[in-house]
Amino acid sequence: MAKLTKKYKEALSKVDSNKLYNLSEASKLVKEITFTKFDASVDIAVRLGVDPRKANQMVRGVVTLPHGTGKDVRVLALVSPDKEAEAKAAGADYVGLDEYLQKIKDGWTDIDVIITMPSVMGKLGPLGRVLGPRGLMPNPKTGTVTMEIGKAVQEVKSGKIDFRVDKTGIVHTSIGKVSFSSEKLVDNANELIQTLIKLKPTAAKGTYIKSIYLSSTMSPSVSVDPKAV
Repeated sequence: MAKLTKKYKEALSKVDSNKLYNLSEASKLVKEITFTKFDASVDIAVRLGVDPRKANQMVRGVVTLPHGTGKDVRVLALVSPDKEAEAKAAGADYVGLDEYLQKIKDGWTDIDVIITMPSVMGKLGPLGRVLGPRGLMPNPKTGTVTMEIGKAVQEVKSGKIDFRVDKTGIVHTSIGKVSFSSEKLVDNANELIQTLIKLKPTAAKGTYIKSIYLSSTMSPSVSVDPKAV
């Protein structure tokens, strides 16, 4: 077991493991117990009362965080020449087609999101083994396969994220940076949680939102009261 540092022990001492905090308290506490020299990400983990192995209980969607993630999202737009100017104007970091398909085939994945057109998806199929495990495969359901390239790029750049429940029933994603005010973190967390509530599968029985935890990149986690959101 890794030895706990003095700062981590100090952070741990400030968290009451027997208490369920409200979102406002939790966001303030996470900021207080983060001692990194860099601007750490603030993450949320929501355990859902679903069985992800069953197709009718899979929870997946997109949400636009009101205050963004604080992260500079690197976007690759795989588009035909007539759409290149639109993608560049919207702020895509990389724009093109065949040359980037070859780069990906050669192992390049130094990007966060790929946005493309329906007509290009056929070319991406053979790259599924590279893109799939990294969560980079475009999907019409998340708005990354579209003819509205400029709009899609702008949305991703301004804080639109996609999420899906993992095999253990947890949705885990970043909702901002420690430098954000606690109010902004609460707004972003609420937006995600309310989106999850709207996506509750009809087949899911019992308690839907079982637990919520907030943490930063290197901080202890803080338990949030699911009934207080």
